[in-house]
Amino acid sequence: MITFPNAKINLGLHITKKRNDGFHDIETCMYPIPVYDALEMIIDKKRTSFESTGIPIPGKPSDNLILKAFNLLKKDFPALPNLAIHLHKHIPMGAGLGGGSADAAFALKLMNNLFDLILDDFFLEEYAAKLGSDCAFFIENTPKIATGRGEILAPSNLDLKGMHLVLVNPGIHIGTKEAYAGVKPSPPQVKLEEVLSDKSRWKDELVNDFEASIFTNHPEIAKIKQTMYEAGAFYAAMSGSGSSVFGLFEQKPPSFKWNEKYFQVELTL
Repeated sequence: MITFPNAKINLGLHITKKRNDGFHDIETCMYPIPVYDALEMIIDKKRTSFESTGIPIPGKPSDNLILKAFNLLKKDFPALPNLAIHLHKHIPMGAGLGGGSADAAFALKLMNNLFDLILDDFFLEEYAAKLGSDCAFFIENTPKIATGRGEILAPSNLDLKGMHLVLVNPGIHIGTKEAYAGVKPSPPQVKLEEVLSDKSRWKDELVNDFEASIFTNHPEIAKIKQTMYEAGAFYAAMSGSGSSVFGLFEQKPPSFKWNEKYFQVELTL
């Protein structure tokens, strides 16, 4: 059985406070986009295995969130058979696009169907939240306002259908430590839902709190955003903690001449 985990973008991202558990509370709108990995699972009588192709995945296979998702279900459903798992990685990693989280969430959904577990989305989201802050979003995979660590989700009526998206990742790694080091948590000055309801406010008020320090440290990323606006984007921003930048256009934008080493996608939502 095969499935295609997709990426997401963040529209606005506020770091509202530092938590006692070491994490941060956030407020953001997460929106799914049609940029995909491919995940296949086949029942294997001998053993559970994991292999990947495409973008190389650092670290040990046993640390991959897909295997952690399998082991999480295995604790509650010990009769689950072994699986041969193959992931083709296309979504850039550590890029603010949620690729790893999507892989884990889609693995849960795939196993739910493959093994006829009949778990509804509420329970799948509980499992997903144990794997990572963004994972629960990808269970329903619809626009959501995310708060808490990112696992508290509320529906959003945001609809970008028909908009043109340009997505660029320059391959600059932004570590979690670097991203949060430049942020001073504070309550948002405006209500995210109100800003989202009026696209004319997005450029000035729909802010990603990570941008200020990351753009200072990495001017190349700031230049990508500037180029989007110069080309006519009605909104452009860094997604998550970076380094991916996306631009939204009412009309099909002119052709861009990005560095050939950049990961780049142009599509209609």
